[in-house]
Amino acid sequence: MTPTWKAAAESLVADLRNVFGDRLRAVVAYGPILDGAPDAPLTSLALVGSLSADDLQGCARCAHRWERSGVATPLVMPEHEFLRSLDTFPLEYGEIIRTHERVYGEDPFTTATIAQGDLRRACELQAKSHLVHLREAYIETGGRPAAVARLVTNSAQGFAALLRNVARLNGVLISDRVEVTRAGARAVGIPEGLVTDMLSLECQPGIAATDASRLFPDYLGAVEQLARAVDTWRT
Repeated sequence: MTPTWKAAAESLVADLRNVFGDRLRAVVAYGPILDGAPDAPLTSLALVGSLSADDLQGCARCAHRWERSGVATPLVMPEHEFLRSLDTFPLEYGEIIRTHERVYGEDPFTTATIAQGDLRRACELQAKSHLVHLREAYIETGGRPAAVARLVTNSAQGFAALLRNVARLNGVLISDRVEVTRAGARAVGIPEGLVTDMLSLECQPGIAATDASRLFPDYLGAVEQLARAVDTWRT
């Protein structure tokens, strides 16, 4: 935790305690600021005992100060609602679990768990949606190399997220973004070289850039392979 990061987090907690008092149960930070992007806004999850319209107004009064301080609007949820929505948002909460750091209170993810069946169904939906949209978007490019390059580049982040989710589905719990992405690729047999090229399009430090348009055939094949693997995945 850098000094700037810590100061922003402590200020956020102070504001939330002013609004919720002892109803503030936990605050965890997550996202790019903990994932190798120190200049990204601070994203966080705040769990509370109860949440009313007056509470929302209290948070709203802090919004401009948070924005000026590089703090994204926190995801504020009643604790019971959070526990009952783990099956609804398994990928989103899984990503928080991967990168989070406790800021205040107890770490909610020491006891809250995501069922493998819920995670598999969500991965299947994500993978097949990515495949359908990738095919459709390619047709829309008209095959123009520049347009294909933009398509591959713009979808690289979603592809990497897919691989991280597949890694989690296969029990890989490491937090490093690049390593967990590579682990997901290995789990479904996607070539290491393609993963390196796709990661380069996410501007990962230390990975050289590549010509995006030439990647499309292998990229499409990898997404098809990934969708099949998730569809047939068994514990």
